[in-house]
Amino acid sequence: MKKLDKDRLLLGFAGPALALVTAFLLTMIVLAATGVDPIEPLRLMVENAGYEDVQVLIVNQAGTYYLAALAVAIGFRMNLFNIGVDGQYRLAAMVSAVVGAAVSLPGPLHILMIVIVAMLVGAFWAGIAGVLKAKRGVSEVVSTIMLNAIATSLIAWLILPKNLGVQPKGSNDLTTGEIAKSGWFPAISLGDGLEIYGFTFLAFALGIVYWFVLGRTRFGFDLRATGASESAAQASGVDAKKMIITSMLISGAVAGLAGMPVLLGESHTYSLSFPVGVGFTGITIALLGRNHPVGIFFAAFLMAFIDKASASLDTEGYAKEIGTIMKGLIVIAVVVSYELVRRYGIRRQQQKVGEELAAGHAIKTEKEVSA
Repeated sequence: MKKLDKDRLLLGFAGPALALVTAFLLTMIVLAATGVDPIEPLRLMVENAGYEDVQVLIVNQAGTYYLAALAVAIGFRMNLFNIGVDGQYRLAAMVSAVVGAAVSLPGPLHILMIVIVAMLVGAFWAGIAGVLKAKRGVSEVVSTIMLNAIATSLIAWLILPKNLGVQPKGSNDLTTGEIAKSGWFPAISLGDGLEIYGFTFLAFALGIVYWFVLGRTRFGFDLRATGASESAAQASGVDAKKMIITSMLISGAVAGLAGMPVLLGESHTYSLSFPVGVGFTGITIALLGRNHPVGIFFAAFLMAFIDKASASLDTEGYAKEIGTIMKGLIVIAVVVSYELVRRYGIRRQQQKVGEELAAGHAIKTEKEVSA
């Protein structure tokens, strides 16, 4: 049993390690092929990460990425590919910003109301895809992609000044109005204007909740069982359709939280400059972290490091898009390396079974001879 656990641990580590090594090697090859020094940009990124302000940016970004990745991972554990996290996250941030700016409540209640609204909007938007999947058999991949496009158009319409938006004087930007200070989430001040979003710590704490619910509760077992085999889950009394809808609702609710670190900790409004693409990065992080809260934690920091450490490469004469290239190559490397590791794991298990059968046969033959 211990040997089996050891093999699983090694195989679980081998996938991400192989993916990262492959991605960085491919990045160096791409840079060299285009006539760019393959080492210097990576060295500069590591050097940039040594500055305190960049470190704070990395931590704050990692919190947002962590929530988005958890939302994706919940779907993955149910064998659902929730590509709509980005739309759910942006629509939830926009609507909760509108509500937060429109009311005034005592601090904790104001924050709680904004967070609940964000979760409800995210859950509602993801729930549409869940209902379509459970009731009509519509692929969640197709429905969530379409819902992303609808969310983008809906936000663009709602944020117009004639609807819910506000255009500051002398600016071309459109916002939802600023949330009162009672709705600002307390931050951790490091001096010199550097602050770590307080919601970032709640984001990481949610990883513990994710681990406990999925790994230590009946609901988590039913969710994983349904994801592994709907027919087997139904045979054991689990309502597979209900689980599909429930998991999409939970995934969307967590996706709605992904906008809270920025909304409550920095911008205090939703505007045209609000971060986009967070949900798609969350897919990469969930894959790289193998849907495990600890793996997702390190993967979130890696992606945040690539984002923030590469942002100033253009000042050193290198394209900051090098970070984007690295992230894209990580996605490709993850898919390929995990498949290679999976096939090796199957061969390894078959080999073990063969060895155990051979050993058992040898023992049986020895007993027969001695008898």
